[in-house]
Amino acid sequence: MTRRIAYQGEPGANSHQVCMEHYPELESLPCASFEDVFAAVESGDADLAMIPIDNSIAGRVADIHHFLPGSGLHIIAEHFLRIRFCLMGLPGSSLDTITTVHSHVHALGQCRKLIREHGFKPVISGDTAGAAREVAEFADPTQGAISPPLAAEIYGLEILASDVEDEDHNTTRFVVLSRDLIEAPAGQGPVVTSFIFNVRNLPAALYKALGGFATNGVNMTKLESYMVGGEFTATQFLAEVDGHPDDAGLKNALEELSFFTTEVKILGVYPADPFRAEVS
Repeated sequence: MTRRIAYQGEPGANSHQVCMEHYPELESLPCASFEDVFAAVESGDADLAMIPIDNSIAGRVADIHHFLPGSGLHIIAEHFLRIRFCLMGLPGSSLDTITTVHSHVHALGQCRKLIREHGFKPVISGDTAGAAREVAEFADPTQGAISPPLAAEIYGLEILASDVEDEDHNTTRFVVLSRDLIEAPAGQGPVVTSFIFNVRNLPAALYKALGGFATNGVNMTKLESYMVGGEFTATQFLAEVDGHPDDAGLKNALEELSFFTTEVKILGVYPADPFRAEVS
């Protein structure tokens, strides 16, 4: 039976690209929504999920943090993708024939210089790869799409300009989710541990909860708060730290954390992507 990896978006999306780069042996399964991606793995229709969790320009992908804690899935890997957008159109079209460009609202916002320079009319599409599909279906040489280069190959479009994004540091971090808990071994390279916790309703509880990481020399790379149950109080936190729970420092820090929380749940213990070392 063919193993599959699910992603949100249409064929040719950035999520599809990162699936092909890191899991070429798996069949990539496009899904309409993040909820569908989680459901595909939970039901067994897919073995893994490739989910964007942070972008260097747009920040966190908010929906993911609502689905992840209660999904029962585990983070087993992370991958960083440098986001590259191309302007593409029908074969035979050119920058001079294009008058309108289609793309996701975030992509349009990240390619303002190109749009302004050529006086293009921007039109919002639901998905960057979907914008390329739409342009192919329009069969109109005045219509262009700002999409990942893979989309041009899939939908038979011609790339008219490459790397049209305004910032060259546009990078998205993806995590790979699995039904099975697969922990990276300790002592065999850099590891990231992701977890969620709820603080007790005590004065300075968060300050005390985090103190153990500082005193034990554990580097915390992410801390984000979330409302729980519709209440306007930040009681749940998502955190990521460098290290393995079996490391003495992190083991002690997590033990101290338990004194000031009502719940601590490990979401994943996985190898750190080499990209982290490149940018640090």
